[in-house]
Amino acid sequence: MTISNTWPIQLYQFATLQPRKPKFLVDTTSLFVCGPEDQTRAARTPAKGKGLSQTRVNINITLVEDIINLEEVDEEMKSVIEALKDNFNKTLNIRTSPGSLDHITVVTADGKLALNQISQISMKSPQLILVNMASFPECTAAAIKAIRESGMNLNPELEGTLIRVPIPIVTREHREMLVKLAKQNTNKAKDSLRRVRTNAMNKLKKSKDKTSEDTIRLIEKQISQMADDTVAELDRHLAVKTKELLG
Repeated sequence: MTISNTWPIQLYQFATLQPRKPKFLVDTTSLFVCGPEDQTRAARTPAKGKGLSQTRVNINITLVEDIINLEEVDEEMKSVIEALKDNFNKTLNIRTSPGSLDHITVVTADGKLALNQISQISMKSPQLILVNMASFPECTAAAIKAIRESGMNLNPELEGTLIRVPIPIVTREHREMLVKLAKQNTNKAKDSLRRVRTNAMNKLKKSKDKTSEDTIRLIEKQISQMADDTVAELDRHLAVKTKELLG
């Protein structure tokens, strides 16, 4: 999702029949560029249903910055990828570790808090994790519920204010369950991505009265292309995680 910001800008303004509502016409020959690598890639990518090559859009962000901030959209899409990677690393591991429990969300009277904010988590043995709730004993029941419902196949046991979390044996069923969770989390990430794309498109619609239709269409194509690239990246991370989990 590389966005060029080094190409020259050609922006023209012309008066419409209604002088109070000027419309900006962007010279679409300079709105986007396609370098040699993009041309090669485009030649290998047939347009759906047409059998023709599909040229990738690479918009000059400075040319359209008054219409929409594509850098901001790009960062929001990247954050979706990073959130999924973080989720995979912290919660979907064959071997459960104390760190994998850190960010389990516990619903308390003071709101939602990470488990490591209200407890001390340690590894007693390779088969047992201890969660000490002595500092916040009133949150013990909520912590047990959060651990049990974390989707990590954990069955916590309570001893006073100490929660014992036996580490499950790694079976084929456990591996497949983790893969199922990985797919669910990936779908949630795609839902977040769709919201980013929808918000960007809605912002773009607000500029339709003052921006040419050709420019709007090209920016829409750029946003859709960025979203498609992000989906491909999410699927790539899911494939890698699935292979890791199944062994």
